[in-house]
Amino acid sequence: MTSDVLSSKELSKINPVFGQLSFDNHEQIVFCNDKDTGLKAIIGIHNTVLGPALGGTRMWNYNNEWEALNDALRLSRGMTFKSAITGLNLGGGKAVIIGDAKTQKTPELMRRFGEFVHSLSGKYITAEDVGMTTADMDIVREVTPYVTGISESKGGAGNPSPITAYGVFMGMKAAANFRYGSDILEDKNVFVQGIGHVGESLVEHLTNEGAKVTIADINQERLEEVRAKYDVTIYGGQDIYSEPMDIYAPCALGATINDDTIHKLRADIIAGAANNQLADEVKHGKMLQEKNILYAPDFLINAGGIINVYAELENYDRQEIIRKTENIYNTTLEILDRAKANNITTNVAAMSIAKERIETRKREQQK
Repeated sequence: MTSDVLSSKELSKINPVFGQLSFDNHEQIVFCNDKDTGLKAIIGIHNTVLGPALGGTRMWNYNNEWEALNDALRLSRGMTFKSAITGLNLGGGKAVIIGDAKTQKTPELMRRFGEFVHSLSGKYITAEDVGMTTADMDIVREVTPYVTGISESKGGAGNPSPITAYGVFMGMKAAANFRYGSDILEDKNVFVQGIGHVGESLVEHLTNEGAKVTIADINQERLEEVRAKYDVTIYGGQDIYSEPMDIYAPCALGATINDDTIHKLRADIIAGAANNQLADEVKHGKMLQEKNILYAPDFLINAGGIINVYAELENYDRQEIIRKTENIYNTTLEILDRAKANNITTNVAAMSIAKERIETRKREQQK
């Protein structure tokens, strides 16, 4: 039987790494294992044309190793384009640790992971992500300099979540300007799905501007806490995607825009912090365009976090972090205008700008 008649799932079993659907000419994939600490991690380095691969470490209790590898591949690819479109001299990388962050994470495990990061000699620089904290990055910093997002008391930029949320807010306002002719979000119905650190900070910005905010999360205790703090509405229905809303802000895990949800969506705008919101970039980007739902590309508007940690590498101050993050507004408008002018999806427009920058640098390096 030849490979062209095998399903993608069958091919991924024969070629478990290069045959993965999310493999996109990644430069390097590192599998890390340590029996003593229980560490099982995967580091994906997608592209280093613009600079060292920077991207956070996610600790998650994946169902299997295939899921973990797929996540590392998808996320590291996304970081390449996030840095490129934001104008940072960084490549794309990401790490995942397989395990429960609440019960299996130990200082010893984090140090051992840091040693694996150090063995790459700066080709990959890590930071915090889901399941990680600034304190964890401080531990990694004990064994390697190739880590960002460390505590401000140790010379770092601190928790990137507030800056990430601010960038999402800027991108959302730009999308509102494009759709409604005004970026004022007062009285707009905004559904924020996922109330982690970034989600809560976004809720704060929205309520300060007078938006009508509805929140959803699997953690009921967290919902009650955020409602009490910001006087917002907890979603009590059964299917958030069927609800009429002005703006849908996915701020949890990715792929919430998929075959099951996209037909039901009744939003004007999608603008959130989650990575990889489109389950299929091409297919679902086109479907959103056909439904006249304006999608603010996630890898652009959630770039505040990487801007924040990049400050540690370039030694620029808080004022410059804010300036670069606010520029997400202008870049979002540029992308939306390009998409409209060329009758392409906003995701394609964003990717084209990012890829142009990478190709330009590659040509310069080859001279």
